[in-house]
Amino acid sequence: MTVASPIVVSPSAAEVDLVLERAAAGARLDASDAETLLGATGAQFERLLALASQIRDAGLAASGRPGVITYSRKVFVPLTTLCRDRCHYCVFVDTPGQLLKKHKPAYMSPEQVLAVVRQGQALGCKEVLLTLGDRPEERWPEARAWLDEHGFASTIEYVAHVARLVTAETGLLAHANPGVMSADELRLLRPVAPSMGMMLETTSRRLYEEPGQVHFGSPDKDPAVRLQVIEDAGRARVPFTTGILVGIGETVRDRADSLVAIREAHEGHQVDGQGHVQEVIVQNFRAKPRTAMQGAPDAELIEYVAAVAVARLVMGPRMRIQVPPNLSDPTEFDLLVRAGADDWGGVSPLTADHVNPERPWPHLSDLERMTAELGFALRERLTAQPEFVQAADTWIAPELRPAVAALADPATGLAADTVKDSGDTPVDGTRSAPPATDLLIPRRAHDVRRLAEAAAADPLALDDPEWTALLEATGDDLDVLTATADDVRRYTVGEAVTLVVNRNLTSSGLGTVFDLDDVAAIAADAWNLGATEICVQGMLPREADPAGYLDIARAVKRGAAGIHLHAYRPQDVQDLADRSGLGLDGALAALRDAGVDTVPGTGVKVLSERVRALVAPADLEIDRWVEGITAAHRAGFRSTSVLFYGHVETAPERIAHLRQLRAIQSATGGFTEFVPIPLPGPAGGVPLVPGRVPLDEHRAMVAVSRLLLSGSIPHVQIPWTRVGREASVTLLQSGGDDLGGTLLDGRVKPEAGIEFGQELPAADAAAMVARLFRPFRRRTTTYGQVSG
Repeated sequence: MTVASPIVVSPSAAEVDLVLERAAAGARLDASDAETLLGATGAQFERLLALASQIRDAGLAASGRPGVITYSRKVFVPLTTLCRDRCHYCVFVDTPGQLLKKHKPAYMSPEQVLAVVRQGQALGCKEVLLTLGDRPEERWPEARAWLDEHGFASTIEYVAHVARLVTAETGLLAHANPGVMSADELRLLRPVAPSMGMMLETTSRRLYEEPGQVHFGSPDKDPAVRLQVIEDAGRARVPFTTGILVGIGETVRDRADSLVAIREAHEGHQVDGQGHVQEVIVQNFRAKPRTAMQGAPDAELIEYVAAVAVARLVMGPRMRIQVPPNLSDPTEFDLLVRAGADDWGGVSPLTADHVNPERPWPHLSDLERMTAELGFALRERLTAQPEFVQAADTWIAPELRPAVAALADPATGLAADTVKDSGDTPVDGTRSAPPATDLLIPRRAHDVRRLAEAAAADPLALDDPEWTALLEATGDDLDVLTATADDVRRYTVGEAVTLVVNRNLTSSGLGTVFDLDDVAAIAADAWNLGATEICVQGMLPREADPAGYLDIARAVKRGAAGIHLHAYRPQDVQDLADRSGLGLDGALAALRDAGVDTVPGTGVKVLSERVRALVAPADLEIDRWVEGITAAHRAGFRSTSVLFYGHVETAPERIAHLRQLRAIQSATGGFTEFVPIPLPGPAGGVPLVPGRVPLDEHRAMVAVSRLLLSGSIPHVQIPWTRVGREASVTLLQSGGDDLGGTLLDGRVKPEAGIEFGQELPAADAAAMVARLFRPFRRRTTTYGQVSG
């Protein structure tokens, strides 16, 4: 379906000026006023933003946190993706048939929930967002059967059980977002969830009642029903999150009515001048593939920003106005903050946005930096906003007050700093094995199911012999291992399979295979073919001027200024550092100035001097590789990481390698992905388990990589050039979530790439992923959203 843009009758300049003057004087705006301001343009639009900023700043100052924008560090738990509604823009929900094809359970089990939550806890998360479909048991017999089998009368009752369990087992706080709730259900959840939420989205009855509109056939999207939930939440004294969705076919008047309706519900249930709506989300529609609205345009930026500003004016200075940072380009953040936003909402360092899987979260360090560049400090809050935490006797159920207080800064009501030592290996690779009593899940020696479940809950809980047992799993045990790893993948990084459109260039060919003019032409050709990345690696000949590394980088950017340059292994960088006299830090700075954006973490087989001496003595020494990659991360470069397996290394050496990568990540945060790369036979491909077929070797390696690196290095890439397309599909079901790059040969000097002759067009990759009933998306080098 396509959604026609609502017909807008622009207000006159005089009308907008009049409402702006009234708003500046503190007048209470009605829906007509809000509708007028939503049509502001030009200089009046700028005045609208300035006024919204002024009101926001006054509210922050009155709250005791001037110049602060907040966020919640969360774990996103998709408790079930079954739903009785049929919204035309949603990719979150599945049918029972789709669940079967994905090998996905109807509901996450408590053990699966706790496994993800504990990983989030180790990363400092304090909120557990429980999101799910509305009342799936009323549409799907499979949901009803699961609930009956597990002893729950309803999905909401199961939500309450999980929320209670999460806080009891981990101390984290649940934010319940289960859709429409009755007054009794709100009361049921209040003692286990210090905040709850449900988007109003819109008051438009047309979108609900008219066939073909986005909410037609979705009983829980009746605006009257949703407004009643907001009212009931106020009566129950529940800190409540709600908001509007901009760009789903609603009119400008609908937006205005929706904001005013939220304000009226909020003000109708005040206690000591404080209403129960703790934040209003203004969310922009983003079209998603495989939905009825996939051809609809995204929300217009100016309309969206105007809605944020008008929300601020309608709701006033004390309300928190939230904008999801992953649904906007970072270049748009300035407008959103100028429009009066003061909260980024929940952002996860572990889990994907399962509702918007095509829109990855910004890295928290990047969000902090970008917020600072806009003149604000980023501060973490709890799932309940600070005002509600400080008035806990009114707004927080007695059962939850100790848990809330344990995570809160008593002076501000914001989140306390509770991040603990992760227990990861030091960068030098040393680590003592934990005693068996440290495990969260009891197990017997070499019981693969229990070992896998323990690893899913806490990757640091297993010792080397236990990880070895997993690496050597066969038969049914291997199936259990890969299924567990794939669940960890599903419930952390999500269902999407990604690919970057790129081209390789082997820098050692400079002067023989290509010259600098060719480099510029290769980059321009790749860019014109749709590539967003060019990967350059390989040592220059000893007789070549080491400045050639910098010359290649400059030539790439000369040929395609917008392309991402992923260039130079630690060995290459050390060569530049040594032979140029720049030193390591100087070489990295020079590469940055020349245009390098990220670096490959290749040039090492296994982080073991024994292995290096036997199979790759010309490779960089292990301590120098670690020094090089760590220095690159600390200089601001992100990188890949790899393990080449299947030669002379032992299972404990593979485990030690993964542990050391995790330790480097703990120290620097610079790895974007891990690539387990098998050596091809006959020079390699030696199985850990005699007689185990190559595919099972790869399945075990991918699964163990996912489990051991979970919560540290987020993405596990399948090296399709080594294992082939068919095996890649299987490995994507063993914990993998990325296919690397397309490796375009290009039309200019195609022989200049080391993997010349092997290409994976994006259309072919999408077809491979479609067989798994998982979404496919193109990504940037650092796993961001590709523009355009």
